[in-house]
Amino acid sequence: MHRGGFDRVADYPKAIEDCLAQLQDAGHITGETDVAAVGFKTVLAKGITGCVRLDEKTVQAMEAFNGIAPAHNPAYVTGVRLFARRMPKTPLIGLFETAFYQWAPEASSRYAVPEVWYQAGVRRWGFHGASHKFIAERSAEILGRADVAERARQLYVNGGASAVGQPHLRIISCHLGGSSSIAAILNGVAVGNSLGMSPQSGLPQNNRVGDLDSFATPFVMRTLGLSLDEAERDLCKESGLKGLSGVSNDIRDIQAEALKGNAKAKLAIDVFVHQTRHWIGAYLAQLNGADALVFTAGIGENRTELREAICAHLDQLGIALDSEKNNSTMAQEGVISASKSRVKVIVIPTNEELVVAREAKRFLEKSQITNHKSKIELWHNKQ
Repeated sequence: MHRGGFDRVADYPKAIEDCLAQLQDAGHITGETDVAAVGFKTVLAKGITGCVRLDEKTVQAMEAFNGIAPAHNPAYVTGVRLFARRMPKTPLIGLFETAFYQWAPEASSRYAVPEVWYQAGVRRWGFHGASHKFIAERSAEILGRADVAERARQLYVNGGASAVGQPHLRIISCHLGGSSSIAAILNGVAVGNSLGMSPQSGLPQNNRVGDLDSFATPFVMRTLGLSLDEAERDLCKESGLKGLSGVSNDIRDIQAEALKGNAKAKLAIDVFVHQTRHWIGAYLAQLNGADALVFTAGIGENRTELREAICAHLDQLGIALDSEKNNSTMAQEGVISASKSRVKVIVIPTNEELVVAREAKRFLEKSQITNHKSKIELWHNKQ
């Protein structure tokens, strides 16, 4: 869909019909019955993660967390229900963005809050799981670690049971775009992510706030006389790069203004770079170094000057860019580190849609195997 011109969807039923028509016109299907499943890059749900069937129970669990992901969950819930009505016999499968962090250490997912808060869902979930999983697999392939690539590939099938050899493979994945996060990946499995309980956390997002002291919200509500709804709106729609720059939520517009001497635009870029370096540093400590630092997503793949700023003066940590390679690598895969750099710096265009499609296929295959085994066991029990 991202190549088919459906970036802004106002009429969901029409978008579904247009997608089916495009698939049929291109010869991929003869009719909707040829569609084996519909995959969704769902965000989060109460008590549910992984790659799962989107039945009504799961959709209701997504609705329970609408307030945590107000820009995402309601739209996905609408889409899932429309597909369920339009194609009732077609499996609907959701790959949750939180799925990649199921095996992260508990210490990386807990906030220091009362247990009752944790039980209610207040914890670090981590997001951009599809993108970071793609990077985990592809970076391992580039670095010649077929064992780690296979572990990442089969992660949602066998829970990371695929064996890997030595030495450890340590990847720091920087998904930088309209929404940004940094992930630490050890041997194909995530051990941390800069996004926390909601997509409003972590790095400054396009118009979402990023990390903020928990007492800032009640303080501003009291001081400025804001209602909770007004505070939420400011944090979700008027903050992040837009709030800092006063210009736009698009990094290209902000950079253009910074070049003209706009101090606030320059500050927005500086804060973004500072926070990115902060999380890279944190994960260098957690992983005891890194074998590769990967840039992906719209900013990571295309903004050469931001990659240069993020990697500046990190030579003592083993990170050094080759300026020529960096400046010539945009929206394509390539190693951009200098020959002296102990850490490989790599640009890898992400492909979240491909990850969703692959995981939906594996989910169906695993379900078929499970159903077949259940039928055999039932037959044996009847004998």
